Amino acid sequence: MNHVIVGNSAAAAGAIRAIRSIDNEGTITVVSREKQTAYGRPLISYLLGGLITEKGMPYLPDNFYDEHRVNLLLSTEVNRVDPSEKRIFFTNGDSMPYDRLLLATGGDPFIPPIEGMSDKGRIYTFTTWDDAARLKAVSADISRAVVIGGGLIGLKAAEGLNLLDKSVTVVELADRVLSSAFDRPAGKIVARKMRANGIDVITEDTVVKIEWEGSTISGVTLKSGDFIPCDTVIVAIGVRPAAGFLKGSGIEVNRGIVVNEQMQTSAPDIYAAGDVTEAADFFTNQKNPMPIWPDAYIQGDVAGTSMAGGQKVYEGGLAMNSIEFFKVSTISMGITNPKDPDSYDILTYQDTENYQYRKIVLDKEGHLLGAVLVGTVDRAGIFSGLIRNRVNVTPFKDSLLLPDFGFIHLSQKIRRQLFGQQRGYSWPQPAFASHGGGH
Repeated sequence: MNHVIVGNSAAAAGAIRAIRSIDNEGTITVVSREKQTAYGRPLISYLLGGLITEKGMPYLPDNFYDEHRVNLLLSTEVNRVDPSEKRIFFTNGDSMPYDRLLLATGGDPFIPPIEGMSDKGRIYTFTTWDDAARLKAVSADISRAVVIGGGLIGLKAAEGLNLLDKSVTVVELADRVLSSAFDRPAGKIVARKMRANGIDVITEDTVVKIEWEGSTISGVTLKSGDFIPCDTVIVAIGVRPAAGFLKGSGIEVNRGIVVNEQMQTSAPDIYAAGDVTEAADFFTNQKNPMPIWPDAYIQGDVAGTSMAGGQKVYEGGLAMNSIEFFKVSTISMGITNPKDPDSYDILTYQDTENYQYRKIVLDKEGHLLGAVLVGTVDRAGIFSGLIRNRVNVTPFKDSLLLPDFGFIHLSQKIRRQLFGQQRGYSWPQPAFASHGGGH
């Protein structure tokens, strides 16, 4: 069997391991448009800031590709897939046949239509190793930078530049940073920590124009009319599934590549996993893109199992975001900002001075639906287990807000329910679980 994987991040790693656990004879070829082997994409801010070197970026063992007998094609971009011929085509004019194909191409940065946006001058995105390298190469000439977007990617870009002692301003349209992943109190705690470290944070405003003096950026104008002087702009609005190369292929693509519970696309023998997919949500079973690192690995594991003839189903994506800013750890998972709060039982604890915050979201029957943890996050895995196993937490509900909440608060029955039936997923842990990147 000739297995071909397009993309080389978490989903690919999960698929490779799954395929080799079943098929020890077939070939596996991984095609990646990036020049590096699989690396911790969330670490690019630390690479930019000088906290780690290039040697610290890869997250797979040095012998991973050899051990799993993977043919690795780096710096090779796919621009077309022909399901009828069972062949993929590259931008260099070459092509390759496949028996089973996995599309794990990740996401591409979203560039909004801002007046003055140009591919010339110091305007950058921040999702890949090469993005960080480009910024680092010009960092000596950067004085003031504006980051457009206060999500996970934008804040990590700001942190990386701050580590280089650059003046940084983050501009976010929502009323708080991390608005899609965290609630208002958590977002405000993170913003407070960023300001304490010298990063300006502007919320409820947005950049409407990038101003130029000749070929040099002079600053940005905000919707409010305010002007922020700067010489560098980082666009970090978010990512979109990198599925443009599938145009004309007949493969169903909505916001992402649509897949079933085996991660199979609408085309025979073609699977998809990771940020590029539109897969089922754990709570609603509705299909959505979900750029979450552990989720990408799990999807890859399910896809690889299916490709090799095994049986495994995807149980639905659980939104989970984990990120650390200036040594303050944060995690959100599940439903954290319900539209109708009165229909839920919501518990909170806050110690703003010490950057501590907890929020627990329960349904009226006592099932854990979501959690936000800021500061103390060591036992976050227990919370995700309680959510996924739909455990009724009423007997220990009052303990959920405790900083030392852990195994001691669970009955033996619940411990066995959570940890006695491990699913076998073991993925490399990056600095934060949500990621956006290419292939």
